[in-house]
Amino acid sequence: MIRQDKLLRSLWCWLLLLPLVAVVIFPLAVMFLTALKPASEIYVYPARWLPQQWQWSNFSAMWTQTGFGHALLNSLLVSLSATVLTIAVSVPSAYALARLKFRGQGGYRQFLLVTQMISPVLLVVGLFKMAASIPWFDGSNMTDSRLSVVVAYGAFGIAFAVWMMSSYFETIPRDLEESAWLEGSGPVRTVLRVFLPLALPAMAVTALVTFVNAWNEFAVVYTLIRSTEKQTLTVLVTNMVAGQYVVQWELVMAAAICAVVPVAILFAWMQRYMVQGLTSGSVK
Repeated sequence: MIRQDKLLRSLWCWLLLLPLVAVVIFPLAVMFLTALKPASEIYVYPARWLPQQWQWSNFSAMWTQTGFGHALLNSLLVSLSATVLTIAVSVPSAYALARLKFRGQGGYRQFLLVTQMISPVLLVVGLFKMAASIPWFDGSNMTDSRLSVVVAYGAFGIAFAVWMMSSYFETIPRDLEESAWLEGSGPVRTVLRVFLPLALPAMAVTALVTFVNAWNEFAVVYTLIRSTEKQTLTVLVTNMVAGQYVVQWELVMAAAICAVVPVAILFAWMQRYMVQGLTSGSVK
């Protein structure tokens, strides 16, 4: 009887969620079906949802014609580097904000929230001038360097990461650290052995959000990166549409689908950490 009630409750939940699931899946389904159509079927009227000729070769043609592999590696390199930089700087800052009390602490938290209201688009001109004024090893500047993009992404993500992780760090009881201190553990060892394992869910969620933001960002990388071999996926897909006399939509949709796959895999892999970090406390 209890199992039937749970089954009925699950059925009602899925029926209520079905419209939302349809809204989320519909654009992805259109992208996928368009990527499998030949060019002659895209502009037909009336439009057909399903392709009459399933052309899987669009994905291989997109990969070879657009240099998708280089852009994919650039996006992975930039996004992972920005995530590591953000987490490395934010964890000590969030720990200090959660454990140490100082004058103006509340105002500093509000400042971190206010910075999230500033769009990166408003700062691209200033970022470009700063990158152009910093000398690089080969005698040029940092306007065409992936490092400048990584630093910019890290700067944009640190404020959110500190605010998010400090809120979670405050839920971890001080008694755990004090017990470790009484047993002879030093402050650094206590943080590494006791505190950080408990804070892993919050760090995982923050890293995931930072990675996705860096993966999807367009304005900063489009401004700072000029060479084709250093462009990321967002710039690649945009260049396949912007300024083209004839847009090959089947290749554009294939590139968009392939760009979504790594993020979807990452979400599926880190789903349990994300749910745990958003809903649970530190002591069970």
